[in-house]
Amino acid sequence: MATLGDNKDNVVVSNMKLERMLSMKGGKGEASYVNNSQAQGQHARSMLHLLKETLDGVQLSPADDVPFVMVDLGCSCGSNTVYIIDVIVEHMSKRYEAMGQQPPEFSAFFSDLPSNDFNTLFQLLPPLANNGCGSMEECLASNSYRSYFAAGVPGSFYRRLFPARSIDVFYSAFSLHWLSQVPDVVLDKRSVAYNKGRIYIHGANEITANAYKKQFQTDLAGFLAARSKEMKRGGSMFLVCLGRTSVDPTDQGGAGLLFGTHFQDAWDDLVQEGLITSEKRNDFNIPVYAPSIQDFKEVVEANGSFTINKLQVFRGGSPLVVNHPDDATEVGRALAISCRSVSGVLVDAHIGEQLSDELFDRVKRRASLHANELIEKLQFFHIVASLSLV
Repeated sequence: MATLGDNKDNVVVSNMKLERMLSMKGGKGEASYVNNSQAQGQHARSMLHLLKETLDGVQLSPADDVPFVMVDLGCSCGSNTVYIIDVIVEHMSKRYEAMGQQPPEFSAFFSDLPSNDFNTLFQLLPPLANNGCGSMEECLASNSYRSYFAAGVPGSFYRRLFPARSIDVFYSAFSLHWLSQVPDVVLDKRSVAYNKGRIYIHGANEITANAYKKQFQTDLAGFLAARSKEMKRGGSMFLVCLGRTSVDPTDQGGAGLLFGTHFQDAWDDLVQEGLITSEKRNDFNIPVYAPSIQDFKEVVEANGSFTINKLQVFRGGSPLVVNHPDDATEVGRALAISCRSVSGVLVDAHIGEQLSDELFDRVKRRASLHANELIEKLQFFHIVASLSLV
């Protein structure tokens, strides 16, 4: 994610290492993803009707033939992924029962990069229903048991992860906007796309933003190519990622407000205070791109393997969970913790935990001064796609 700066002994994150260490902040601390993914959960719940529409299009196989296999790609380590798998199992079970068929066995794969905190995730899983639950109906009505087999699959979803024709449903939410890497030209001082003075592309020049767009579309093409081989005939895929309503890629919308304003200013504070060099700041870029609906559509159509059942921009709401929106300090703290829960691992690796503490303290202070604006304007829009094999 970064090139070597002044000191060759500095801990830095290269694009080669990004896949091995990128993750939401693990554990169960104050800034952990587990304790800061309520907004993502609210957004996911608001789109359940769209997910269920996708599930209604999945072809039912004989229950005694093979298990029904679900995958959450980019599952992270919070309770949201467990909730979604429960929704899929319950909905598909009802579809089988409505057809007069016994529901099949269900198998769920939780997939994310190897650095994901799978331990915390698996601690959230209830025990398997077979160990103390009677009928399928009793299992589905109980929060104490799960009615599916579970496994973790580490690896990048921009490549193959599963055997051919083995998956019925792919689900991925709030993950595809994370790129496989920061485009090399963005970190190259000799390039016109060099993102000097910035840690994100919001407000950057058009050439820099287009480099991010190209990387997003390259990554999405790899994602679709892999899924087209892994999905069963009659399967479906439900995808949600941060999106934007502007046609201008330098306007990253809610993602821009999260990463490109107070977060950017906090990095500038560290430079001005002499805590880090300007080169150290310039060597850090957030590998996130919020696509337009057209950016997304172009890749799906070029791939040619999938039919677009639905493709829309969905207003998700604020990423901040604030109990007292009139308390500026709490709003600032909420923004800083939200930002840290998703980018903290990268920041820690680039400047160390001590300076990371300093950075996010400044994010909190700056955000507190703009609390009213954040409450009013910080809104996320999502690209929602329902796809099935041609």
